[in-house]
Amino acid sequence: MRKTVTIIAFFIVIVLAGFIGIKELENGEPAYIEYQTERGKTIRLYTPQANGTIKSPLVIKGEARGNWFFEASFPITLVDWDGLIIAESYATAEGDWMTTEFVPFTATLEFKKPTYKNNGALILQKDNPSGLPEHDDALEIPIFFSE
Repeated sequence: MRKTVTIIAFFIVIVLAGFIGIKELENGEPAYIEYQTERGKTIRLYTPQANGTIKSPLVIKGEARGNWFFEASFPITLVDWDGLIIAESYATAEGDWMTTEFVPFTATLEFKKPTYKNNGALILQKDNPSGLPEHDDALEIPIFFSE
């Protein structure tokens, strides 16, 4: 029974990996995973990955289109299982963000592990200095906190 469950779980992971777009380096290691935002835009994440286990300090690396940034940054929020904010920071562009192409970014979040439940979410939010709702967008990645 346990072997059957393991095999089924393996195939589910393979199917999901193909669905969300894992890109590989030549040596077969994952380079990034492409995720779709609420409005259908693509964000590439190297770390962390959806449903991955994280600990503090959390280093976030990825790529977003230049219009995701404003003044070379965009907000990042870490929430617990109940949506309470436990850390906030900004991702910083590592290149010319005045483009429509993908721009690498990094961020670091320091946080205290929640004492109740071990799941939460990492939210990458498009910077929207206009404040107009039609320019809002976000990507929410489910995560688990390390023991």
